[in-house]
Amino acid sequence: MTNPTEIIPGVIFYSYLSATRKEKVGFLAHNTLVLQVSGLFTLETSRQKISMRRGEMLLIGKNQLGEITKTPLPGEDYETIVISLQEDMLRKIALEEQIEIQQKYTGPPNILIPGNDFLQGYFQSVIPYVRNPVEKLTAAMGILKVNEGVKLLLHTRPELSAFLFDFSEPYKIDLEKFMLSNFHFNVPLEKFAQFTGRSLAGFKRDFQKVFGMAPRRWLQEKRLAEAWHLIEERNKKPSAIYLDLGFESLSHFSHSFKKKFGKAPSDSGKIK
Repeated sequence: MTNPTEIIPGVIFYSYLSATRKEKVGFLAHNTLVLQVSGLFTLETSRQKISMRRGEMLLIGKNQLGEITKTPLPGEDYETIVISLQEDMLRKIALEEQIEIQQKYTGPPNILIPGNDFLQGYFQSVIPYVRNPVEKLTAAMGILKVNEGVKLLLHTRPELSAFLFDFSEPYKIDLEKFMLSNFHFNVPLEKFAQFTGRSLAGFKRDFQKVFGMAPRRWLQEKRLAEAWHLIEERNKKPSAIYLDLGFESLSHFSHSFKKKFGKAPSDSGKIK
């Protein structure tokens, strides 16, 4: 997740803005707890679409791809606190609490957490640190706050232990279905392999069997075909879609588009 400010690098982040923004993100390695201070937070994945407002919390599962929309609301800017629940820390808590999960978690990958006095108190205790960067939150204090958050979640929602302490590797999932839903994310092939429960070699081998071509070529062809549809059929501007389709820059997109279709995406008229 991309955020303007890292309070504790890689662990606690703070985002503040006064204009709507969309971000395509890959939740690659860690479970994540999001605390919504103000504004509207919307997460959309291939399986779920969840929104939350002021005072709400969302637990986001690891190994997902999704799009986040950050929207200020009338009378309030957008503020959110993001806490990364890294696996090494969760393993330590599982040992301390003598928690052992025997089965893989199969519930919803993202869970809205209802507020209560304990969690709201925790929520309020984190806000001063992120709003006042001069008052530095040390790494040790930050880890304590993260540990406190996890243990309060377990205290108020014991059933979340299956979500938090599932350390198993991803199952091998339907490759065709996953790629058709997530081709527009600009992530390395290694991550696509990880998300589908495969080694990189296994991913490339299975991909060739399913799609009849190498992954990089298929991704390029699929993204360009979607670009053609959006520009020609829905009158979208190239500058408005290239990032959403997984291209790193407008120039790269324009070059690839022209090579494929014989004209720049900014040119008017139907592509023959």
